[in-house]
Amino acid sequence: MQKLFENISTFIYSVSAIALAMMAISIIGFSLYSACDAFFIENKNTDFVFVILQSVSSVIISIAIIDVAKYMVEEEILRDKELRKPREARETITKIMVIIAIAVSIEGLVYIFKAGTKDVSLLVYPSILILCSVLVIVGLGIYQKCSAAIEEKDTQKFIQPGDTH
Repeated sequence: MQKLFENISTFIYSVSAIALAMMAISIIGFSLYSACDAFFIENKNTDFVFVILQSVSSVIISIAIIDVAKYMVEEEILRDKELRKPREARETITKIMVIIAIAVSIEGLVYIFKAGTKDVSLLVYPSILILCSVLVIVGLGIYQKCSAAIEEKDTQKFIQPGDTH
């Protein structure tokens, strides 16, 4: 019964990872199309900088989605369902959170450019986005400090006196 559950779980993770990767690739394709459209086709209704920044933001979000799909494949399909080392978990979380912080800050910049040209009172939402990205980075720094201290403590616990590690 457990083997059947593992096979079903692996199948679900595989389908999900493929779906995520396909969606991310389609977002990248649409972003490229939008950027080329804004660059090559003279359209008075589009703001070139806004379209390019929006495309960059979409590509960064797509990279985060691809990272999640990659994580699913590596951890849930290819690798045994073992507990990860704290360092591996910290590195994965760090990578994903940095991508999220970058995406949120770029989104805030896009909206700052857009709102700044229309109405200064519209700058509240983009400013909150930028503040959120700063808080994500600060939180990530605190997480890094705490998890590194725990890793060091675990390493010290396993090193025996006289080891040359």
